[in-house]
Amino acid sequence: MSREIAILIDGGFLTKRLQKLVDSPEKLTPYKVCGIIRSICREHVRKLTDDLGGNWHKHIYRIFYYDAPPFTGQAHHPLSRKQINYAKSDQAKFQNELFLLLKKQRNMALRLGHLSKLSGWSIQSERLVKLLHAKAVFGTISALPSLADGSINIGAEQVQEIRTHAEIWSKLEDWMVQLDLRQKGVDMRIGLDIAAITLKHQASTIILIAGDADFVPAAKLARREGIQFILDPLWQSVSDDLFEHIDGLQTVLRRPASAQAAEKEAKDPN
Repeated sequence: MSREIAILIDGGFLTKRLQKLVDSPEKLTPYKVCGIIRSICREHVRKLTDDLGGNWHKHIYRIFYYDAPPFTGQAHHPLSRKQINYAKSDQAKFQNELFLLLKKQRNMALRLGHLSKLSGWSIQSERLVKLLHAKAVFGTISALPSLADGSINIGAEQVQEIRTHAEIWSKLEDWMVQLDLRQKGVDMRIGLDIAAITLKHQASTIILIAGDADFVPAAKLARREGIQFILDPLWQSVSDDLFEHIDGLQTVLRRPASAQAAEKEAKDPN
């Protein structure tokens, strides 16, 4: 018996996770990403229905893909001081081409929010911590008394610390400093669609490809109304709060070898 299945995909989450889940992520093209999305949806349907035929779309109510259009403004990079036209960036071209491809797919609906530019620029937190550690070193040096000729007597240990932090700063490249952008309206659209599908009885199963606990209220609503709610976090760990309010956890993409090795080590450290 066929069932109505709705698949909701957090596009920003998916494209970031693919960088860690596929071999040679630098070779990902919009065509490949579109193919991976179709493959994920197809495999989910087959697992739910045991239908190995080619007409898997007959089980689909709709596939919803959520994302935000690329940023199209301009800004001066704080490191290189070069002006960047984001509308012509590789990222903008990639996203626009992917959106165009997805619009042409069967049973696919594109739901786009928008990007909001925040206060300025950001650096990955782990790298930022290393950079900020230099403050203590320079603070110690500035507090040292000057000699008669105006020079400062620095010990060998302090010289080594300076060299270490200088190396960290020298490795800072333009791509590591990103304009601080945030998606707006995407999570809201996902929540509203889950509620609409549930209350209008448009599907009996909802598959959500995401990793955010913000969807807990929507998941609880769906389950209370008798909808089977399945989460695909693409091998990302799931919070207990979210895990409690789903009917199943299922990822159909192959698990990366690094994650398999880590799990094996955790189970058998010897």
